[in-house]
Amino acid sequence: MLELYFMQCSILVTCRDVANIAATIGNMGRQPFTGEQVFEVGSVRDMLSIMFTCGMYDYSGQWAFRVGLPAKSGVSGGVMAVVNRQLGMATYSPLLDPRGNSGRGIEVCVELAARLGLHAFDCLNFGSSFLTTVL
Repeated sequence: MLELYFMQCSILVTCRDVANIAATIGNMGRQPFTGEQVFEVGSVRDMLSIMFTCGMYDYSGQWAFRVGLPAKSGVSGGVMAVVNRQLGMATYSPLLDPRGNSGRGIEVCVELAARLGLHAFDCLNFGSSFLTTVL
């Protein structure tokens, strides 16, 4: 069992690869560049639920409060977050905080969520202001 885990931790991916994964999840499982349905919609719901409740290790509760998005961090320093049915984003900075998350990655996501109105439970968030911000 651990052998599989170690092999998966050794896979070479870039921040762009992780952002692509997040974008696929955010696009209801459809890969945005190829149009291929990679994940079933029910699986996307399950992934987002798990990411929201425990994807940031012991920081998950504070993350939900500050950022309000399903996310997953990795011990390499990567963080990916998903705005359901809108977008995926990723950061990479290997300096980890005491909980095993990228400190800089967290702060970038906090700032983006605040500036673009991405928090899922913001009462003023009517689908986020992301689309109007970039258009």
